[in-house]
Amino acid sequence: MIASLKKLFSFDKTVWGWAFYDWANSAFATTVMAGFFPIFFKNFWSSGVDANVSTFYLGMGNSIAGLIIALMAPLLGAIADKGSARKKFLIFFAFLGIVMTAALFWVGQGAWQMAVLVFVLGTVGFSGANIFYDALLPLIAREEDVDLVSGLGYGLGYLGGGLLFAVNVAMTLMPETFGLESAAQAVRFAFLSVALWWAVFSLLLIFWVPEEKRPTGAEPGGLVSQGFREFKNTLSKMPRLKTLFTFLLAYWLYIDGVDTVIRMAVDYGKSLGFEDSILISALLLVQFVGFPAAIIYTRMAQQYSIRKGIFFGIFAYGILTLGGMFMTNSLHFFALAVGVGLVQGGIQALSRSYFARLIPTPETAGEFFGFYNMIGKSAVVIGPVLMGAVGLLVKAILETSGSGLLPEGEISLLATRFSLGALVILFAGGALLLARVDEANAHEEARLFRESHPGHHS
Repeated sequence: MIASLKKLFSFDKTVWGWAFYDWANSAFATTVMAGFFPIFFKNFWSSGVDANVSTFYLGMGNSIAGLIIALMAPLLGAIADKGSARKKFLIFFAFLGIVMTAALFWVGQGAWQMAVLVFVLGTVGFSGANIFYDALLPLIAREEDVDLVSGLGYGLGYLGGGLLFAVNVAMTLMPETFGLESAAQAVRFAFLSVALWWAVFSLLLIFWVPEEKRPTGAEPGGLVSQGFREFKNTLSKMPRLKTLFTFLLAYWLYIDGVDTVIRMAVDYGKSLGFEDSILISALLLVQFVGFPAAIIYTRMAQQYSIRKGIFFGIFAYGILTLGGMFMTNSLHFFALAVGVGLVQGGIQALSRSYFARLIPTPETAGEFFGFYNMIGKSAVVIGPVLMGAVGLLVKAILETSGSGLLPEGEISLLATRFSLGALVILFAGGALLLARVDEANAHEEARLFRESHPGHHS
């Protein structure tokens, strides 16, 4: 562990500038996506709506945002690679996310449709910027450091997101201390604070991370047509990179469960009847457990096996999901939070760095990470809607069964629990596909690819 810390502090400002973007944008993931938006959506923007119905609305919002990014990601990655414009695209999407996050301040009570629209656009900005953030990883980190650098990014994300979230929580618990009238006003100002935090700390990446300029041979308008051609070329490469493609399918399944837990955990806990203070405290616990855990997890996986580290994370999430179906008190929810904090950052960081190892050349990082993000975001298209749909389906079955043995409240509770249980299938399917991924085969396929595409490597 001491050696790992020495290694971290030996990195230059390029690596730290890249990693601090995770510190910057994780405030959106923590305060907005996972924390206050689901609570505020239920209490303020969709107050009076049935819990399962509001969960369905929230799931649809997440899925629409995921679908937009899934459709855009491969093309955007190819365009950025062609024009060496990863940073420019990152800045554009980050700006969109920052503006939409600030706009949540002005969405009025009961306006759940407007809240969903602004949230969708903010999530598109957040996720779109991450496409180009991820694509910078193979360019700023040496191959032997890529796992540790990826883990550093996630670790700083947990710490930065957790610190601002702690301040935001204090604002809602003691609004008068901050000169605010109520907890509701404090939440709205929390959204503004996220936008400011995201904007300020993004400057480190903008000023510290260089990007090699390569001639494009095209005017700016021609980059789009070149991007389309690159997108088609990437599709044509997949049959020759079967191992990489198999990993993408595995990732598509298991990361669906991970991202759905991240986005829907607070909504799930609220549907079970836990107090807002319990949910927020548990989410804070995830952040501060996740900071050291992400770095330690990736370092331990380096010593044994990156692939085994991902397997462990998938298995842990399956157990946590099953356990979450049966929790009945706040202690259970806190235990679930600790478990998630221990593995969440690790499985995300290792998946990103493992995929970076499978990419045939650094010059194609953008287009392949475009597909990587497309897979991840299209998974989120399914996960939240799956939870909402299963909850509504189970509730409808129980209500029309004619047994009359269960009161309405108990029916809703059972439906909510079954909605979480549906995610176990995704973890199991992801593990089965990952078992078919052989890194040695991937390297051989990459070698053959480089030999047949000599212009794609230096």
